[in-house]
Amino acid sequence: MSMIKVKNLVKMFGLKTILKGMNFDVEPGEFVAFLGPNGAGKTTFLRILSSLSMPSFGDVKVAGYQLPQHAAAVRSKLGVLSHQPLLYGDLTAEENLEFFGRMYNVNDLGKRIDEMLEVVGLSKRRGDLVRTFSRGMQQRLAIGRAVVHNPEILLLDEPYTGLDQDASGILDDVLRTIASEGRTVIMTSHDLVRTEDMASRFDVLSKGKVIASTNKKNISKNGLLAFYRDAIERSKIEEEEKKRDRKNKK
Repeated sequence: MSMIKVKNLVKMFGLKTILKGMNFDVEPGEFVAFLGPNGAGKTTFLRILSSLSMPSFGDVKVAGYQLPQHAAAVRSKLGVLSHQPLLYGDLTAEENLEFFGRMYNVNDLGKRIDEMLEVVGLSKRRGDLVRTFSRGMQQRLAIGRAVVHNPEILLLDEPYTGLDQDASGILDDVLRTIASEGRTVIMTSHDLVRTEDMASRFDVLSKGKVIASTNKKNISKNGLLAFYRDAIERSKIEEEEKKRDRKNKK
């Protein structure tokens, strides 16, 4: 069974169509990197998968559950990390992890909180209010928040944006561990160097559709940039050909 299966997904905001009949299929344990220019629809797509936005049309299943009908069940399977840390500033680091851990009914929560604070390097700041943390420290705690419940699926939207060197290294380690455990990861990123190192599969999104997909084994080392540029260029050529065909039919 596919971990994520999307058929003919359309997302509209008013008269503007962001996702245009998108199809996407992910097997359990795949680490998929979504590449694409700004405005391609990457963030919109992740918001739909995380049940934060509803599809206009199409079929979306996550971990076997239909969206948006079974949003609560889907959320229990997900960890989400985005540009914003999604933490409570007036709670301590420990209290934030406790809040999210209780929300997901994490067993032996105290031990798990200790583990997460150690992983993200914040054990000594566990009792400090999050609003006193630097941006980098908040993002490190957000990494712990996203994985405190051992999610089956991790969704990451440009997760390295705004991270300092220490936080980026921590996220690298967390992602490697998650991938080694056979969990499913979907990540958007403009950092092609880190993306090529981490992901097992690369999908290129342009103008609301997946225009190319390949596995890591099918590209040469440091060949991701060439694959990406080629996909975008071919998409532009095909779009120009369609425009000419439409013009000739008039």
